[in-house]
Amino acid sequence: MNKLILKKRREKALLRHHPWVFSGAVQSVEGSPGLGETVAIHTVDGRFLAWGAFSPSSQIRARVWSWDENQKIDPDFLRKRIHNAILLRETWIDQTGTNAHRLIHAESDGLPGLIVDRYGEALVMQVLSAGIEHWRDEIVHLLAEILNPNTVYERSDVAVRELEGLPVRTGLLYGKQPDQPILIKENNLKYKVDILGGQKTGFYLDQRDNRQFCQTISANKSVLNCFAFTGGFTVNSLAGGASSVLSIDSSEEAIHLAKENTLINQGSLDKCEWIVGDVFEELRLLRDQGRQFDLIILDPPKFAPTASQAQKAARGYKDINLYGFKLLKPGGVLMTFSCSGGIDEAFFQKIVADAALDAGVDAQILQRLNQAADHPTHLAFPEGAYLKGLVVRVGK
Repeated sequence: MNKLILKKRREKALLRHHPWVFSGAVQSVEGSPGLGETVAIHTVDGRFLAWGAFSPSSQIRARVWSWDENQKIDPDFLRKRIHNAILLRETWIDQTGTNAHRLIHAESDGLPGLIVDRYGEALVMQVLSAGIEHWRDEIVHLLAEILNPNTVYERSDVAVRELEGLPVRTGLLYGKQPDQPILIKENNLKYKVDILGGQKTGFYLDQRDNRQFCQTISANKSVLNCFAFTGGFTVNSLAGGASSVLSIDSSEEAIHLAKENTLINQGSLDKCEWIVGDVFEELRLLRDQGRQFDLIILDPPKFAPTASQAQKAARGYKDINLYGFKLLKPGGVLMTFSCSGGIDEAFFQKIVADAALDAGVDAQILQRLNQAADHPTHLAFPEGAYLKGLVVRVGK
């Protein structure tokens, strides 16, 4: 049996069921476990702690499958975890007007490093850890058997794989290559999604509830949607009765798809402005032009993937929020987000508060926003709660 022996008094996190074992906590490895193979994790005095997937190149040396010593890590184990994840979505996600959601959310669903997103009859899979890489073919077989999709497509083209000693990879895993783009429904609105080349797995499914919230507060408002991507917040603002929407993104392809998504749902682009450009530069230009808006959405990409990058990233978050506050009309509302795992909720609120102070505005938090229920957070794994959002109103 392959074993991973922890240093003395380094088992506390595992006893609290946190699923990561860092390299600095490891005293020795017994046997010769290969990449992603299962190891028994023990204390230095021989007490069993958990079964984990071994990753010899990563700072996260093992990711826990189970704390049950009698549990076998085999296809039946994977089948049960996948089934439980699917059942959760069937129970909690209203699918009458939505056919796109996250099916498996990695550690929080007990499958560390596995992401599976559903877009209609297509599944998009990300393999982010050595353990999932080891079981990749079996997982594809199980997804095909349980769900009978038309397509399983891999989008393992993310930098985190390199930390695991794995090459980036994309391609068809099962079924037929999908017609592009795929048309999905979300809260009875329609979107074209590029699962082959779009950001993440093609769409920001974690913002589903927040897009719907945006719709409820958009009536008769002038809206600025920054980092607009393919127009999710734009489409919802217009569906909620916005008087105008200016959408900014650095990707010409994303803005093209955002226009198509707007036309599908609204039939017209009459209320829309579009800018392809760097959001920071465009916000400065809008400030210099004296433009102001009733509602501003700031949904930037991940500035700080890890806590070590948080301080550096804070500057970027502060700058965009500072511009946001300066561009708001008196009484206006800012919806601002961070999806950076390295920045927690308290730090994000401090950044936004500092931006408001520098902008010379008084502001109050009306609501806190998080990821949708198909992106659950395990209680012992706070890192899973990566999306933070604030709805902030400035004084008149």
